Amino acid sequence: VVTTYCPANNEPIASVRQASLDDYEETVKKAKEAWKVWADMPAPKRGEIVRQIGDALRQKIKVLGSLVSLEMGKIFVEGVGEVQEYVDVCDYAVGLSRMIGGPILPSERPGHALIEQWNPVGLVGIITAFNFPVAVYGWNSAVAMICGNACLWKGAPSTSLVSVAVTKIIAKVLEDNKVPGAICSLVCGGADIGTAMARDERMDLLSFTGSTKVGKEVALMVQERFGRSLLELGGNNAIIVFEDADLNLVIPSALFAAVGTAGQRCTTARRLFLHESIHDEVVAKLANAYAQVRVGDPWDSDTLYGPLHTKEAVKMFLNAVEQAKQQGGSVVYGGKVINRPGNYVEPTIVTGLPHNAPIVHTETFAPILYVLKFKEEEEVFAWNNEVKQGLSSSIFTKDLGRIFRWLGPKGSDCGIVNVNIPTSGAEIGGAFGGEKHTGGGRESGSDSWKLYMRRSTCTINYSKDLPLAQGIKFQ
Repeated sequence: VVTTYCPANNEPIASVRQASLDDYEETVKKAKEAWKVWADMPAPKRGEIVRQIGDALRQKIKVLGSLVSLEMGKIFVEGVGEVQEYVDVCDYAVGLSRMIGGPILPSERPGHALIEQWNPVGLVGIITAFNFPVAVYGWNSAVAMICGNACLWKGAPSTSLVSVAVTKIIAKVLEDNKVPGAICSLVCGGADIGTAMARDERMDLLSFTGSTKVGKEVALMVQERFGRSLLELGGNNAIIVFEDADLNLVIPSALFAAVGTAGQRCTTARRLFLHESIHDEVVAKLANAYAQVRVGDPWDSDTLYGPLHTKEAVKMFLNAVEQAKQQGGSVVYGGKVINRPGNYVEPTIVTGLPHNAPIVHTETFAPILYVLKFKEEEEVFAWNNEVKQGLSSSIFTKDLGRIFRWLGPKGSDCGIVNVNIPTSGAEIGGAFGGEKHTGGGRESGSDSWKLYMRRSTCTINYSKDLPLAQGIKFQ
């Protein structure tokens, strides 16, 4: 049994029974059986059921959003926004269910057709993290479902109640449509269940969202059985501000990217590169903006900034601030624990560190922003790319040539490359994910659906002859 706690006061919320390995085994068997029913259903019909799931979530959006605030700790509007993201992906997936498929290709042989056939992989395992306990499952499951897959979800143990609530909503929709609820199965569990999923050959695709360290272990276990994985791991994201930037955009963007969700998004801005000519002005304005941030209970609609998720996260925050000081940094705002119940820390700005300081290259899941000076475009583009992760990035400039250099082969090496907007707050229509130690996976929009399917090239001979490719004669 795992007890989940409210990060705003560390009071217990619920005790949730964790699955044993026997429970896991039974769940996988039921999910595989349910897949047989789901795979036979036409994709547009699957899309209609996913649409109904979106509607059911929409009807419970405020209740679910409140539960996310209570158990994860993010502010109410972000909790509601996260459920809305799942709803949006369901809407997107409905249209996608009538569009997925491959091309008919020209064959070099007369009387032959060359087509590309896409089929579901089968069972998709989905392991999600505490910071987005609804949306990340939504990105994966809605698209995986319209592709014809069954899903097996393991949410973070510390947000188990959210996982149970979402699964119950989905199960009712499935059962109302006379299809097995096991199409979207849930196992609440810890590392033992995650390891079982990674090693299980019945898991045709494993989508993992979490730390780079654990993601590497998962990837190795999946690869050992020649399985397929989709990894969404860490991010050490940078905003670059040039001398021609519109500071009316920069300040609110940097504030939202660094402070939103108390710095616990994988797309949180952790590095802010400022051209030396505007460094002091931006730091002063940003510190003033930080001072206006309203701290409070996450479910209070007036709150902009809530707690960290756990007591351990508070310790990591304090350790990172101390390391930053030891490495030559100056704390110009924040740096302390807030004296109130729960896991509250001050949003923090650190200046004076070199771009390659060890702490700057370390992803700390906390609201710490390292502000760094630069002189030239070429050097700062290189500094953006020198960290191990490659998730999100953004520049602020009005220079058209610079914008397209940033988007080009010598620009940002990240999966998300923005201009004049924050690093966080991605739309669902684009593919979400990053490069290098971020894992290389893509979820949600664009052609991410292809990851949940297997491709076959099919050649059909409808003639009475047997010509061979490349003009080979074998007679």
